[in-house]
Amino acid sequence: MAQTYDLLLKGGTVVNQDGRAIRDVGLRDGKIAAIGALEDSRAGEVINVKGLHVLPGVIDTQVHFREPGPTHKEDLESGSRAAVMGGVTGVFEMPNTNPSTTTAAALQDKLARARDRMWCDHAFYAGASADNIEELPELERLPGCCGIKVFMGSSTGSLLVDDDTALARVLERITRRAAFHCEDEARLI
Repeated sequence: MAQTYDLLLKGGTVVNQDGRAIRDVGLRDGKIAAIGALEDSRAGEVINVKGLHVLPGVIDTQVHFREPGPTHKEDLESGSRAAVMGGVTGVFEMPNTNPSTTTAAALQDKLARARDRMWCDHAFYAGASADNIEELPELERLPGCCGIKVFMGSSTGSLLVDDDTALARVLERITRRAAFHCEDEARLI
């Protein structure tokens, strides 16, 4: 029985977990409904993608959209729009904004700013600092938090954990995902 899709991508080189092969992609309600030989299918729109690669969306785990802060450089909306245009379907935004994302209130502010403005899936890092070590277990579990970011070298505001004692305390408190900038300022030229 022929399937009906809203959009059918015909004859592209699909690259996914199964490898690379010439396949069709059927979409329904904005989501992939089928991948394979869909020659008997119908669609509201058919696009011939022969000779093109069809890739899964990319997740960019380190974006700097600068909001709140110097949004003349980029903001949540413009940055996520650019990401989508480049094939990025999800972003994890860094905490070195102004003010830094080091509290539950700052994370909630970013989530509120993102609501109805982001063009892709998103989450935000909470930043570790010498001032919020005890709050890290709570922060890393908040909805919308993708993990804790630790800056061991130059950074923005209070986002610097550059002594070994503070770093050890941060590591004791983090129990989930974390990302590190491991620069040692004293050794860099």
